[in-house]
Amino acid sequence: MLLSDFDFPLPEDLIATRPASPRSAARLLVAEGARLTDAVVRDLPDWLRPGDRLVLNDTRVIPARLSGLRHRHGAQGDTAAQIELTLLEPRPGGLWAALVKPLKKLREGETVVLSDELSATLEGREDGQGLFRFNLTGEDFDAALARAGAMPLPPYIAAKRPADEQDKTDYQTVWARHSGAVAAPTASLHFDAPLLAALEAHGVSFTHVTLHVGAGTFLPVKVEDVTTHRMHGEWGEVTAQAAAEIAATKAAGGRVIPVGTTALRLIETAARDSGQVVPWQGVTDIFIYPGFNFRAADALMTNFHLPKSTLMMLVAAFMGKARIDRVYAHALAERYRFFSYGDASLLIP
Repeated sequence: MLLSDFDFPLPEDLIATRPASPRSAARLLVAEGARLTDAVVRDLPDWLRPGDRLVLNDTRVIPARLSGLRHRHGAQGDTAAQIELTLLEPRPGGLWAALVKPLKKLREGETVVLSDELSATLEGREDGQGLFRFNLTGEDFDAALARAGAMPLPPYIAAKRPADEQDKTDYQTVWARHSGAVAAPTASLHFDAPLLAALEAHGVSFTHVTLHVGAGTFLPVKVEDVTTHRMHGEWGEVTAQAAAEIAATKAAGGRVIPVGTTALRLIETAARDSGQVVPWQGVTDIFIYPGFNFRAADALMTNFHLPKSTLMMLVAAFMGKARIDRVYAHALAERYRFFSYGDASLLIP
């Protein structure tokens, strides 16, 4: 398998920079076996059966983009430099790892003032990232970050426009619960209260799991032999209750359908050893590409992914390479909107 096998030409104007409104008005391409059907996300109950279970990632995206000033007093007087931080993940000892622009303008021990209430001091460097200690912790930190930070939009959106206040709503799922992600589980962004109510009335159940999506999800694959690619790690948890709900659905003959590749990667991680989803917590670096043996997911709802990405490899593994090529050819021909704020697919092998 070569990286070029997962490439395709994508017109720039198909990259969505804003979501559909309302959320469930996005288009939905249903791929069931060899059949392709154009639908709308609000039609989802028509494609699911009573007894099916949707697995939802309840991570909450933090407003991880921060901008501030570094002040320095030297021989030439007082100087200031604009510094941009993108928080990546908390580290032991109360530190945060962050991308820094420009890192060369910041010395260890110097502080970046991010707002009237929030500041961060550089305490170390690691793999081109900065390790910062903030002046606030706990709920005080969360509140100050919410006021000072901006949503960490994906690079392909951020290149077209800056994040704004609307993104704090749009780039968050309606069931977001546990803070820690720096990217949204984007297939979940299509759900709103009316759709959830319609699904519940139809007899579809919901299970919540947590996978904190990291910035590594946007890292390009740099090797031509995709089997040698090393995946980034992300923290996740499948609770005992979640595992029991999934097991009960399987036993009753229902389908387990993760919403998004993050939920799929997590439950497949939890099912790797025993063949069934068990309670699990830790960092997963599972890499799913053609040839993978799926043990948990019976179908998948997901957005349309970047060419040459690990997520293209995942959907090719799930549906088969030839079939996913047909799905994407149809999506391009029918001008579906791509990526985080784009349209969705329902993949049923």
